[in-house]
Amino acid sequence: MSKVPFSLAQLEQTEDFVRRHIGPSESEMAEMLEFVGAQSLDDLMKQTVPAGIRLPEALSIGESVTEAQALAELKTMAAKNQINRSFIGMGYSDTITPNVILRNVLENPGWYTAYTPYQPEIAQGRLQALLNFQQATIDLTGMELASASLLDEATAAAEAMGLAKRVSKNKKSNAFFVAEDVHPQTLDVVQTRAEMFGFEVIVGKDIDAATHDVFGALLQYPGTTGEVKDLTSVIAALHDNKAIVAVAADIMSLVLLKSPGDMGADVVLGSAQRFGVPMGYGGPHAAFFATRDAYKRSLPGRIIGVSKDTRGRPALRMALQTREQHIRREKANSNICTAQVLLANMASFYAVYHGPEGLKTIATRINRFADIAATALTRHGYALKHSTWFDTITVLVDDKAAMIEAAQKAGMNLRADLDNAVGISFDETTTRADVMALIDLLCGADHGFSIDMLDAEVTTQGSHSIPADLLRNDSILSHPVFNSYHSETEMLRYIKSLEDKDLALNHSMISLGSCTMKLNATAEMIPVTWPEFGKLHPFAPVEQAQGYKEMMDELSDWLINITGYDALSMQPNSGAQGEYAGLIAIKQYHESRGEGHRDVCLIPSSAHGTNPASAQMVSLKVVVVNCDKNGNVDLADLRKKAEEVGDRLSCAMITYPSTHGVYEETIKEMCDIVHEFGGQVYMDGANMNAQVGVTSPGLIGGDVSHLNLHKTFCIPHGGGGPGMGPIGVKKHLEPFLPNHQVIDTGNTTKGNGAVSAAPWGSASILPISYMYIKMMGSAGLKKATEVAMLNANYVANKLDGHFEVLYRGRNNRVAHECIIDLRPLKESSGVTEMDVAKRLNDYGFHAPTMSFPVAGTLMIEPTESEAKAELDRFIEAMICIREEMAKVESGEWDATDNPLHNAPHTLDDICDSNWDRSYDRQTAAYPVAAVARNKFWPSVNRIDDVYGDRNLICSCPSIESYIEE
Repeated sequence: MSKVPFSLAQLEQTEDFVRRHIGPSESEMAEMLEFVGAQSLDDLMKQTVPAGIRLPEALSIGESVTEAQALAELKTMAAKNQINRSFIGMGYSDTITPNVILRNVLENPGWYTAYTPYQPEIAQGRLQALLNFQQATIDLTGMELASASLLDEATAAAEAMGLAKRVSKNKKSNAFFVAEDVHPQTLDVVQTRAEMFGFEVIVGKDIDAATHDVFGALLQYPGTTGEVKDLTSVIAALHDNKAIVAVAADIMSLVLLKSPGDMGADVVLGSAQRFGVPMGYGGPHAAFFATRDAYKRSLPGRIIGVSKDTRGRPALRMALQTREQHIRREKANSNICTAQVLLANMASFYAVYHGPEGLKTIATRINRFADIAATALTRHGYALKHSTWFDTITVLVDDKAAMIEAAQKAGMNLRADLDNAVGISFDETTTRADVMALIDLLCGADHGFSIDMLDAEVTTQGSHSIPADLLRNDSILSHPVFNSYHSETEMLRYIKSLEDKDLALNHSMISLGSCTMKLNATAEMIPVTWPEFGKLHPFAPVEQAQGYKEMMDELSDWLINITGYDALSMQPNSGAQGEYAGLIAIKQYHESRGEGHRDVCLIPSSAHGTNPASAQMVSLKVVVVNCDKNGNVDLADLRKKAEEVGDRLSCAMITYPSTHGVYEETIKEMCDIVHEFGGQVYMDGANMNAQVGVTSPGLIGGDVSHLNLHKTFCIPHGGGGPGMGPIGVKKHLEPFLPNHQVIDTGNTTKGNGAVSAAPWGSASILPISYMYIKMMGSAGLKKATEVAMLNANYVANKLDGHFEVLYRGRNNRVAHECIIDLRPLKESSGVTEMDVAKRLNDYGFHAPTMSFPVAGTLMIEPTESEAKAELDRFIEAMICIREEMAKVESGEWDATDNPLHNAPHTLDDICDSNWDRSYDRQTAAYPVAAVARNKFWPSVNRIDDVYGDRNLICSCPSIESYIEE
């Protein structure tokens, strides 16, 4: 008998996910290790990571499993979710994602793996989709200016309160009014934010708002129980008292209703979820936010603006970026690190696909179903709370509990948090059968109604649910983009045309330091669109969400094991929200001990811009700690600053490994100093991908950390969101984790405030991280960290000698990222870091992180998912660019007439018959042979940022303007 060369276990490894996630092969890793001077991955770790913080034992996640096994196990969990027909409403509605959008946007890596459009020349597609989102928002709200999305309706309302405080002329007031018919989850988040800012929140009837001395007010339209009423007089009275008025509105209702802008609102906000985005047990969903042009510099969120490129053509970019926290730090308007770009894009495509007439048909059908149900119920003898509505009726009942229970047995969920009433909301997915089942339930089987009879009665008598003076009479979505792509063929081509303008991970590596653009594996993404996860309402009874609970509990246990913490909250729906929630926990912990006077946060000068912005969000005073010449936190200065603030020290925010890409040797001493003076250590989780399986924040000395699931744990960036930022805490901080007013999350003190609209944040994307950890297992997760560091050291060593690597740690090693210093070359050649970034576009690459954390530098993070061939291609591009810089240094190329200064080059440049540059077209477009094999053409030339800010246009320009250009 012949000998079998492999064991069954070895044969099964051919299906191992780990080797598919990790880019370099074993032979390539051996070659790279030899180049960097390490015997093995473990040897590299010993050379790089301080011995005192290395984990004493392996993670206890378990063995890795195959994609098929993980999907099968998760499918079994998902089947435990009970999907009832939801009539709950409260700002969440079932919807239909058009299949052309589902397949070509939500399930398309060309859309979900792109990064935030900080390099707009290679991001014109998603910028156009976001501009469409802004235009739709402006049209529907009746406002002058809109942002390109916020996290959810509740946090958008909290941002509106912040804007109101900044711009209100009632400077003496410290009170904010919230109407009692605002959604309860919105009130919860607003109250949490207000408490951190020291604002008083007054809750009452909207008609009484102006009787209070307030700087601003929040109204709901329609109200949470469905009432549609004219807010004009309420708004006017508040304006007479110098208050700023925000209106939280239902986006679908605005298709039919008079806009809040026409009523005089200063801010209009809400959720765009019902424009084709699944409920997903709470998210992710894009919030819309619109205001007056006068408040543009106080507007939270990103704004997409129209500028022009060097050829004079219209070009899109993110406008007024100086408002953002990465520039303004603690003076930022808001923490907008993560928007909801992918979801805003879906909502904008939904508006484009249906157009104004299609949306009117959908909205009218929803309203008609509400009218039909109301007619039947009132005919049967029920009393309704209101005589007006768009999609929601509130029915007064004697035995609410019995009604709710009977509905659930019949496969329906009604709103259950009202006194002596049930709420019933209709949506795009509601069918005739659903309405009749509801009527059967409430009226009994012998009610004698038919849907056609009820419809005929409404048609004959007319609908009065929307008052005549509140029916919309102005045009909406009149721009050609919303009136041109209503067949699937045209819509498909439109989406594709935009996708082709964007560089994403499906084209080449995105080496963004601190942003971790690693593989978002297809197997991880598949469960996101399963209806078992997508169709669940966030306020459905928890017993109907047992699949979610099982998945989230297991994921929490894994993350607790990985971080070394004791408890975890899934609620924060971005990294910045995680920072915010963690700092709230620290603040409340101090207050519980009678030390509420602790109000100072120490932050190293190298910190992420979100850190000081988050500290400001909880009213902490920021004191900056210096770094030494090697980029490490200056331990002596840390102690000095801690001593100076004394018993006012609340916390220190420390990023580890440092933002400079180094494992600082003194990290434990840093934590000890902070603890010595009574402070807590907030360890920023942005660089957690350099800790997993090797060390942990809990081991190092952290008290709380957020985890960027959209970085370390493979949730894709989606062009600038979605994200998830759950926080892990030590046991003493567990009582101060966020809770939720509508659904008790169960792992913290009851009554704690919420930081996001949904109890578990953007729950529907948690399966991505679940799948990643499940398929990697303990050993795979550790190996991912090790290979990330191997790739970073390989790139750093290859570029060393061509560029100066700014910071290195022990044994001359970098961690998971490295910073190359362009300042000396800028001095000698005049070539800027911007020139290098744009020239990389010509080589088919997105630029590394530019001028952060040090101005005039590039921060490179290759991640473990990039193969050696791709690393070598990037290295070749960087070395060639250095040679190009040398030609400018020597005078061979003119300071302005060179491919760096003119980058990126477009097809229009190359085809221009008036080519008059000193270098040839080949050098411009195909600088190395690898580019020719897979050329990516930027769709516009370098964009004029200054022009765009001086001539701010944030709505869709007319088609004529493009033709004229």
